[in-house]
Amino acid sequence: MKLRRPLVAALAVTATLVFVAPSGEAAQVAPAAATTDWAAPGPYAVTVEVGLNSTYYRPTRLDGKHPVIVWGNGTGAFPGVYSGLLRHLASHGYIVAAANTAFSNSGKEMLAGAAWLRLENGRRGSAYYGKVDLEHVGAIGHSQGGAGAINAGADPVVDTTVALEPGPLADPTKLRGPALFLAGEKDTIVDPDRLVLPLYEKAARVPAWYAELGGATHFTPVPDGGGFRGTITAWFRYNLSGDQQAAAEFTGACGICTDPAYVDVRRNSRAGG
Repeated sequence: MKLRRPLVAALAVTATLVFVAPSGEAAQVAPAAATTDWAAPGPYAVTVEVGLNSTYYRPTRLDGKHPVIVWGNGTGAFPGVYSGLLRHLASHGYIVAAANTAFSNSGKEMLAGAAWLRLENGRRGSAYYGKVDLEHVGAIGHSQGGAGAINAGADPVVDTTVALEPGPLADPTKLRGPALFLAGEKDTIVDPDRLVLPLYEKAARVPAWYAELGGATHFTPVPDGGGFRGTITAWFRYNLSGDQQAAAEFTGACGICTDPAYVDVRRNSRAGG
């Protein structure tokens, strides 16, 4: 279904090098949305841990088990370039493993972060001991990392994928779970029609969504996700946390389908379109 509207925007034990928490301690609660303004910060204070293979953005206080999101950077970029978005996701209760590489196209670099978290989840004395929900893992990346997210999505550990202005070197036919393809209307590096739409169309084996953000360039996601941030957060709230308010953004009447910020929204038949 197409909706077109006028435009309105290593597995080695990680040596922890840096711990950074935001100013002010937010109330610590079980992973749940405090608001349906998905672009707004979540209820968790955030800690950042820089490891050998990945940088981990996580709730400072880990209550219960937290779903995992693995992240891939664009070409030439590192996690700090996207720190606003990665901190935002952690503030909503997710453990984000961002690959420490500017070349994450294979997806293996991203999956290494989830593998390390699996080890730490079982290691007594670790801050992550018993706190990692490895049954709910999402993959997301930007540009080359978007292609990496698609490739990581072929691995059984990944339940859902977000490809943010993804590069072309990926095979969506191997995806194993629901996928969201995000494009920027003014992206001259990853053209929506020539590059992102064909990837979406190949993802016919899984429920797939395509959304093109009006006015967005290739650098709109830097550093905090820009106009994509709320949609990305709602996607993971829906697919990793079972949040039914977030689900309404993509199912049924489909909130993003009537959001004037998006100039083109599509859902394949498996997604109810």
